[in-house]
Amino acid sequence: MNLKSLAKDTALYGLSSIVGRFLNYLLVPLYTYFIAAESGGYGIVTNLYAYTALLLTLLTFGMETTLFRFSNKEGEDDKTVYSTTLRLVGLVCLAFIAAVLGLLGPVSGALGYSSHPEYIACMALIVAQDAFQAIMFSRLRQQRRPLRFVALKFAFIIPNVILNVVCFVLLPKLFTSFPGLEAAWQRFDYGVGFIFFINLICTTAVSILFIPEMKGILHGWDRSLAKRMLTYTWPLLLLGIVGILNQVADKILFPWLVPGEEGKVQLGIYGACAKIALIMSVLTQAFRYAYEPIVFNGSRDKDSPETLAEGMKFFVIFTLLAFLGVMFFLPVLRYLAGRGDYWEGLKVVPIVMMAEIFMGVYFNLSFWYKLSDKTIWGAIMSAVSAAVMIGVNVAFVPRYGYMACAWGGFAGYGTAMLMSYFIGQKKYPIKYDLKGILGAFALSLALYALSVAARKALGLATDSPFDGKTVAWMGLNVILLGIYCVFIWKSLSLRFVRK
Repeated sequence: MNLKSLAKDTALYGLSSIVGRFLNYLLVPLYTYFIAAESGGYGIVTNLYAYTALLLTLLTFGMETTLFRFSNKEGEDDKTVYSTTLRLVGLVCLAFIAAVLGLLGPVSGALGYSSHPEYIACMALIVAQDAFQAIMFSRLRQQRRPLRFVALKFAFIIPNVILNVVCFVLLPKLFTSFPGLEAAWQRFDYGVGFIFFINLICTTAVSILFIPEMKGILHGWDRSLAKRMLTYTWPLLLLGIVGILNQVADKILFPWLVPGEEGKVQLGIYGACAKIALIMSVLTQAFRYAYEPIVFNGSRDKDSPETLAEGMKFFVIFTLLAFLGVMFFLPVLRYLAGRGDYWEGLKVVPIVMMAEIFMGVYFNLSFWYKLSDKTIWGAIMSAVSAAVMIGVNVAFVPRYGYMACAWGGFAGYGTAMLMSYFIGQKKYPIKYDLKGILGAFALSLALYALSVAARKALGLATDSPFDGKTVAWMGLNVILLGIYCVFIWKSLSLRFVRK
């Protein structure tokens, strides 16, 4: 495997993902500063964006991976594959928009937003554009054009951040002079609705910038190819649905399991604190953006199993580094969750982060059924995983609240990871470096345990003031993190010595 190429592309894709997510994380304290936890306003944001994530999976229906697979198949015309993919996804998105806008009243009422149908209309237009853009972003990845990819990502990120700052920081200062603005602010849940409107504006702007890539839709339509692509992708659709349910079902189910304002309040706290943990999903996504083209482009090479094995090992090592970094410096990162009335939810961070690592490992393990065209296995395993996660939520959320959400994700992703490994070793054997991977897990968990023990000995809590004790504890954590970095250095050194 060309680790230099993988590292370069991961860094570029990661630039847009990590910086973009980081800037969005900075919006969380902005939102939670102006939207009090007890208002439940941030719970609305968390709930609706969970629906959006699920709908995005439905509207892309696995065609991102299908595009990679068929573009690199012998006998297939690359441009026709891209054009056919765009047309399939585009037709589905248009049908979705027509259905939602045509039935806006009933749909809004069913989701619990009968007083704000405009929220639902906004989110429908946003997610349809996002789905269509996802294919064009995949095309850029397939063509190994990370700079264009990053530029278009930032074309959304930067205006979105600026408009949100203007809306929440500057706009309230005009209320005295313009009472109509304050009325609109109150009408839209004290700024909550503005979040969705800004997203729609920025998403539409990116769609306009994608016009050069949209012209690829003119390359033609192959009916036979479309049938073969749909045959390949329908298990991926099932895989995607149950996979995203693992990520968002808790946020969708929560208002039903804990009804009323209390449910919105708890969901807002959980959503804000889980944002810190989701740095792991950013790393996984950046790795995936760079890794998929390399694996699929080399799927006919004899060293593909070695590519998968090495990729897995270094993914685990570096995501565990991120886990330790977040947990060791949580007294600083907690401010990303907003003001202190949200901090009670910080106890979910290590659980959610470990669940995200399990999900990333599962993603790396998933190549065995994608490369062998046995995607039905992915659907089966993800369905079992989703059933476990939903079962934990339904059984324990009414009693334990959002902590059950965190453990539900941990159990669901852990189940998928273990199933994929043991079934994959029978169907598509790969010699993973289990000794190195398990060693990284053992070392990182041991260092984390030492840090927790030191924190308890100092009497520190999640909401403890940033004083001398906190600084001393973080100083110890720097040493512990240095120990893990030495482990990484030795692992990299051994790899290049063997080469």
